[in-house]
Amino acid sequence: MADQRKPFIVGIGGTATIGSSTEQALSLALASAERAGATVEMFGGAALASLPHYLTDGTATSLEGRRLVDAVRRANGLIIASPGYHGSISGMVKNAIDYIEETAKDARVYLDGVPVGLIATAYGWQATGSTLATLRSIVHALRGWPTPLGAAINTSGRIFSAGRCSDPGAANQLDLVGRQVFEFARLHLTDPSVTETGPLDGEG
Repeated sequence: MADQRKPFIVGIGGTATIGSSTEQALSLALASAERAGATVEMFGGAALASLPHYLTDGTATSLEGRRLVDAVRRANGLIIASPGYHGSISGMVKNAIDYIEETAKDARVYLDGVPVGLIATAYGWQATGSTLATLRSIVHALRGWPTPLGAAINTSGRIFSAGRCSDPGAANQLDLVGRQVFEFARLHLTDPSVTETGPLDGEG
């Protein structure tokens, strides 16, 4: 695990477009966690686009895949950002999440006890809610702990430019996501029992 005094937070998200709104939103949330005292690492659009489809021939030899899984294994917290495509998360983000299956037999299974901040972006409001709900369901399935605030960001006003957000409400949401992940990660480092689940039925 990461330095017990300083949470390590991994960001996963973006699109095939370099510097997309989703990637910029993720970067801002990670910057908030970093300002609070975390060490961060981001797997943005370019990293996600380089991942082979999970469980295809390239999975075992993918350097980017190994880097992603290693980072997730060491992470004390995650932030996941997805665009809303057809009312749900993008295939590229889902493929990256699928790589977490590599941790199924670890001592810490999947994201057990890990706080996870969530960001959904869309060109309009309709897809933000359903995309955020999908992300929450996935995190629950992976035994993670979605933070209380999930950021739903309407990007139709072109509010992201050069790594900045011109909408104060959206910027505040992203700042809070980063800070909440940091605070929950720090709390878990101090006392792991706060999110400890132990083995489920049929395990251990």
